[in-house]
Amino acid sequence: MAAEAAAARGCAVDVYDHMPSPARKLLMAGKSGLNVTNTASGFASKLPDALAPMIAAFGPAEVIAWMEGLGQPVFTGSTGRVFPEAMKASPLLRAWLARLDGLGVRLHRRMRWTGWSNGALRFADGTAIRPEATILATGGASWRRLGSDGRWAAHLPGATAPFAPANVGFRVEWSPHMGRHFGAAVKNAGLLVGGATHRGEITVSRHGLEGGGLYPLSPALRDGAPLALDLKPDMTLAQVRDRLARGGRDSLPNRLRKALRLAPVQVALLQEFGRPLPGDLAPLVKHLPVPLAGPRPLDEAISTAGGLRFDAVDDRLMLRDRPGTFAAGEMLDWEAPTGGWLLTACLATGVWAGRAAADWVGR
Repeated sequence: MAAEAAAARGCAVDVYDHMPSPARKLLMAGKSGLNVTNTASGFASKLPDALAPMIAAFGPAEVIAWMEGLGQPVFTGSTGRVFPEAMKASPLLRAWLARLDGLGVRLHRRMRWTGWSNGALRFADGTAIRPEATILATGGASWRRLGSDGRWAAHLPGATAPFAPANVGFRVEWSPHMGRHFGAAVKNAGLLVGGATHRGEITVSRHGLEGGGLYPLSPALRDGAPLALDLKPDMTLAQVRDRLARGGRDSLPNRLRKALRLAPVQVALLQEFGRPLPGDLAPLVKHLPVPLAGPRPLDEAISTAGGLRFDAVDDRLMLRDRPGTFAAGEMLDWEAPTGGWLLTACLATGVWAGRAAADWVGR
């Protein structure tokens, strides 16, 4: 996107990609439908303040128009999530690369940047270049096999914050009886974090808990906030207690299944985390503590926090100590929830940095 923005303003642009083919992470995102943006109100409120002017300049409406301009019609789901009708990234990428080629953008593959030497950009094969402006878009530090390995941080000492996993699952040390529930979705539950109830689906996996309901809570959970589950968020404590009392002489599993309509995985979670079960189960149903053992490894995260700090760049996204060098995308120190925010903000910072670099060259 940075290359397109700069080329559209008349710059000659070369893209140096250290992978054999471009946009591998975009293609991976497309395997789940390519949720490219979101039309929900207050879009910018879910992103750092530093990104607000960039989202104002290139937000959901502009992303949709850009996709349609590439011949990729979109549709909007009930929650505001926007997808290409093709439900994959490859048609978009083909059209995008064709547009860049038409703008004269040259793509150089298998070119790993290794930092600066005597003011020149150096690459692993010995190539050295001295462009009038440079845009770094080197990614975060997750999904190394797709290209974003975070090794670039060594070339910007003192300007980066440590990487941390974002939009990631969390480890739980399960007892053996939970094995039969691996892969089961926990629906219609509330996730209690920081005194608030969050609604969203999570999944029990071999390694712990994961899923879209959990990912927005990653920053708080990563910092040590406790997690609890409300297994009946649409009922009050008194209503849960009353329903359980109606069970009479039924066994506990039957009372939970019939009176509260808890799914088997919910009953299993109650037994996993609530033993020894108290006589009054209602408070536990409404607030079941979940002992997390930390986030899953960085390379499994959908995205990363950390990276190039915003105090190391100016409002044009230009490095303060390297005039003419700009940065964009996930390499910047910010994080966003999934659902269109992450990808839109990456595109917006690319547009912002590309235009700023073009203006720099023009001056």
